[in-house]
Amino acid sequence: MKECTNSGAGVGNDALREEILRLKKEKNAVILAHYYVDGALQDIADYVGDSLALAQKAADAARDADVVVMCGVNFMGETVKVLCPDKTVLMPDLEAGCSLADSCPAEEFAAFVASHPGHTVISYVNTSIGVKALSDVLVTSSNARRIVESFPADEKIIFGPDRNLGSYINSVTGREMVLWDGACHVHERFSPERIAELKAAHPDAPVLAHPECRRPVLLLADKVGSTAALLEYALASPAKEFIVATESGILHQMRKGAPEKTFIAAPPTDSTCGCNECAYMKLNTLAKLRDCLRDGKPEIQVDPELAERALRPIERMLSLC
Repeated sequence: MKECTNSGAGVGNDALREEILRLKKEKNAVILAHYYVDGALQDIADYVGDSLALAQKAADAARDADVVVMCGVNFMGETVKVLCPDKTVLMPDLEAGCSLADSCPAEEFAAFVASHPGHTVISYVNTSIGVKALSDVLVTSSNARRIVESFPADEKIIFGPDRNLGSYINSVTGREMVLWDGACHVHERFSPERIAELKAAHPDAPVLAHPECRRPVLLLADKVGSTAALLEYALASPAKEFIVATESGILHQMRKGAPEKTFIAAPPTDSTCGCNECAYMKLNTLAKLRDCLRDGKPEIQVDPELAERALRPIERMLSLC
């Protein structure tokens, strides 16, 4: 069975890191990395975080920089460009998409919104710029409950695109939001049966689960929260081992922060693999980071009119955090 280490180590990486640091200084660049990319990228980044933290950091981090490199997936690069329109925004690989964002085409979501007049549109940040432009406010898994609860109890709300996160927020708030039927392929794949087997083998290990997971997985969890919340919980908890049901890239930060603890990647339904990785996130590599800094591409470009419309719900989210 394949195991997840995501250590960031590797022969030849030292020379790559040195070249990246030289290019970063030469180009006056700042590097942002999501928790789900390879550990080597997390270690070389100026800022590492979940979607909310990176959105909050983007404008501040870019203030004195000419170039921002987003090591993550496309919607994250678009968000950075919307927040930093005057900066050059690069990504190591433009093929790093997002299954959740892809599950919600803007044209189809527009028709869905039109079919529910009088509803406030709350969208998860894991969406394309086109969907953001159709939204009244954005949320992340860190702040979704707080932002939903900031609206009157009788507010009619559309929530998209993640049905699992939306269903979880409905369950903890008592709301009846109308949900778009989208999902993240990574979090959909976790096997509640195999997690239960792990829990039986490690009865003292809390199960940590991201709210993008399906309800049967969440019912097994001792802690449900965003990537950042799960990391914080794991580092503060007196427990010595944990079962982690989110993308395995977060194990790098958990192991760095608490090397004395054991973090077990929750398995997917595929019995040949012991962890659950996002193939899109893993398209980001040190070599591609070096290349994009050296060549100044691939560069994120967004439609100015869409960017202006998408900025409003992003700023509204940040104001409510």
